[in-house]
Amino acid sequence: MNAQSQKFIWPLMVALLLIALWQGLVVYFEVPVFLVPSPLRVAQVLFEDAGLLFGALLTTMKITLLAFACATALGVLIAFAFVQSRFIETALFPYAVLLQVTPIVAIAPLIIIWVKDPTASLVICATLVALFPIIANTTLGLRSVNPGLLSFFKLHRASRWQTLVRLRIPSALPYFFGGLRISSGLSLIGAVVAEFVAGTGGTGTGLAYQILQAGYQLNIPRMFAALLLITVTGVLLFAAMAGLSTWALGAWHDSEQTHD
Repeated sequence: MNAQSQKFIWPLMVALLLIALWQGLVVYFEVPVFLVPSPLRVAQVLFEDAGLLFGALLTTMKITLLAFACATALGVLIAFAFVQSRFIETALFPYAVLLQVTPIVAIAPLIIIWVKDPTASLVICATLVALFPIIANTTLGLRSVNPGLLSFFKLHRASRWQTLVRLRIPSALPYFFGGLRISSGLSLIGAVVAEFVAGTGGTGTGLAYQILQAGYQLNIPRMFAALLLITVTGVLLFAAMAGLSTWALGAWHDSEQTHD
């Protein structure tokens, strides 16, 4: 069994063991379904309500991906501005930290009131949650260049643009992809939290609304099914970003090399 297979097989075995344990405990202790449903019951509800739940998942995913794209583009631009001027970084970086430490549930109601379009308001909320890791990681990566190489570029009178494109950006890529892995999950969290705060019903609602409705109706199996979809989506987003990092860096960077 090689290292790549172990990355999938061992987590899968642990997951199957936990599911079997969950099923066994629920059946043995005869736990009521309105407290903790069994995995089989959750799977049944996921199949029966597939149209409703997967439709809600598409809505949440749309907000998540839009927010992730906005956070990535905005975060990279801000990081480039920070690395070009210490004054800009010193003056504005504390405000990036301020966005990170401010609970989104505190400012989401204001954003939803100010922005009339529901989708745009949810995307803005999720973008604010996902933005800081891109800024922080990319800025750190652009700063973390080899001093000898930087001196070499200066010796050959490389312009600031040449230094950025040929030295700083390649050096920052591992940090950038690390930020993507974090930000992808935060985009999903931000989308779900924003949907909770918005609490809007009707058509085009996301998984958060389905969780709220299931809670009001004491439909706990549907709540678990919606939570399962959110969890699996988060894992898939992280895996996609990890795969992208391996594809981009695997041929040349030590961080993606396999050492047996």
